[in-house]
Amino acid sequence: MSDSLIIPPNGALDLLSLGALVHRLDPGVIPFRKAAECRIHVSGGEFNCAANLADCFGMATGIASAMVDYPVGDLIAERVRAMGVKPFYKRFKHDGATGPNMATVYSDRGYGIRAPVVFYNRANEAAAQLQPGDFDWNAIFGAGVRWFHSGGIFAALSRTTPELIVEGMRAAKAAGAVVSFDLNYRAKLWHISGGHARAVELIRRIVENVDVLVGNEEDLQMGLGIPGPEVAAKSKLDPSAFLGMIDRVVARHPQIKIVATTLREVHSTHRHSWGAVAWVGGQTYISPTCELDVLDRVGGGDGFAAGFFYGLMTGEPPAEAIKLGWAHGALLTTFPGDTTMATLDQVRAFAKGGSARIQR
Repeated sequence: MSDSLIIPPNGALDLLSLGALVHRLDPGVIPFRKAAECRIHVSGGEFNCAANLADCFGMATGIASAMVDYPVGDLIAERVRAMGVKPFYKRFKHDGATGPNMATVYSDRGYGIRAPVVFYNRANEAAAQLQPGDFDWNAIFGAGVRWFHSGGIFAALSRTTPELIVEGMRAAKAAGAVVSFDLNYRAKLWHISGGHARAVELIRRIVENVDVLVGNEEDLQMGLGIPGPEVAAKSKLDPSAFLGMIDRVVARHPQIKIVATTLREVHSTHRHSWGAVAWVGGQTYISPTCELDVLDRVGGGDGFAAGFFYGLMTGEPPAEAIKLGWAHGALLTTFPGDTTMATLDQVRAFAKGGSARIQR
């Protein structure tokens, strides 16, 4: 663990996430235009990280989010409880017709040469109505929180959500918690929230409060407005493009201690090469690479973040923390849905070079 990142040794919560809870409709390999049935997954980038840390890694986590009192909200709340995440909800009443709503994400899995297709219905979304003052940060952080996490998808939802993120981050910093942010730049969402220029302005304000930043070179360019690398990467698994941007990131935001991302080369929808890289206090750490047979790619990046954060919070050296994130993210792609079904023993075994031989 880098000496420059000071993580509180204990607290009522190991990690608190702030973000939108959503439900994802998944018709499998069938495109939506031909689908007859769907599975329902509960998701949200920030929630996924908290859920993974609770369910796989046994950590105490929470989620600050919006919740609507109607059957879809009930379904989502039940899944939050099932993953062992403590909720802090701003509650909304549904009017029986138009909302407010818990957002819907539509995502098929694609197949072979056919890529997955993702689109949204975030009309009258309750989470987009969240604003500063909706959560009692003094009470939440007063009980002890070691790590606070949010992300760029939540920031893109409205004019008030970035302000709420900044409010939460400042409260976290005042309480001594580590603050992390996953850039997760989504052009479709920022397009309806003021466009790219506004995204850069708001994300820069958010990142001024961040210790640990998650995002690839495209996220850094689009989210922070930092020029691209001078040296082109030889492949998606080559970390040189990402590492070539770190000096510019840290020059603009010198308080950042860690920047990390996954590396993914997509050969087909279900065959990926997978790796990860982290810059920690001036040192570079690169995971092994592996070939993945992917069942469902959604949530792999959140799986990486959870495993990486777990390693850092439990005092693992950065080289081991990056392996734990890499291993957990890889395993997560072998399960349906957006959150983990892996065990810590499976993660540690794969991080050490485990294989798919049957466990007897």
